[in-house]
Amino acid sequence: MLKNIVSLASLTLLSGCALLTQEQSLNATLEAVSKSEQNITQKLEGLDSNLAKQAEYINNLESKIAKLSRDVKVLKKRQLTESASKSLTNTTPNPAVSSNLVSADLAPQARTGMVTLGSLEKIYIDVVKSSFVARVDTGATTSSINAVDMQKFERDGKKWVKFHVSDEQTAPEDRKWVEAPIARHVKIRQSSTNDLERRPVVELWVKIGRVHERSQFTLTDRTQMDYPILLGREFIQDVALVDVSRDFIESKASKKSAK
Repeated sequence: MLKNIVSLASLTLLSGCALLTQEQSLNATLEAVSKSEQNITQKLEGLDSNLAKQAEYINNLESKIAKLSRDVKVLKKRQLTESASKSLTNTTPNPAVSSNLVSADLAPQARTGMVTLGSLEKIYIDVVKSSFVARVDTGATTSSINAVDMQKFERDGKKWVKFHVSDEQTAPEDRKWVEAPIARHVKIRQSSTNDLERRPVVELWVKIGRVHERSQFTLTDRTQMDYPILLGREFIQDVALVDVSRDFIESKASKKSAK
């Protein structure tokens, strides 16, 4: 009888040990799976961070390439303009020379590599496939757009903004959203309050006649102005000379579209 009791106790003890070993093995497996999941999550987060950094690096490179391209165009056009000016000096007794004004009767060969813009031009914005009347102002440094309904948001870790271009020719319900990444911000001093206002700057592909350029625009309130878009020297010096005595030279728009 005693032998049976001892045998039964031994079996029970061995069974308990086996169950304990299985539980420990299961816990070890679960812990290993949990650590593996944590490692995978950390690696995915690391990949997302690297992708975001690479995207930002690529955007910076694109901006630098675009700037270099514009600088090269400016240098080429300046060389061509200087050559044309020298040619006119040799053939014309008293040539009228100006850095940003082209006489209406100036010979075409004197503007090789450049186009001539009037004081008003039709500008086509690629992203909305729409045209607007722009005022060409050689006295302004930067270009600006009358942006309304502005909304800032994030996309792929970058700050973006969407807005409507407000003009009198387009009904509010027909306006299309313009979406673009914010390239930078500028601070503008308000003449009425003397306070600084922080405004976003975006880069847009625009077209005026034969000119198709990517340029920066400050988003601002131009509702009190006659025209929704202003083109400043930063855009003009890359592509054109200006004849302030005429309108719609390059865009060849009807003067009826102007106010």
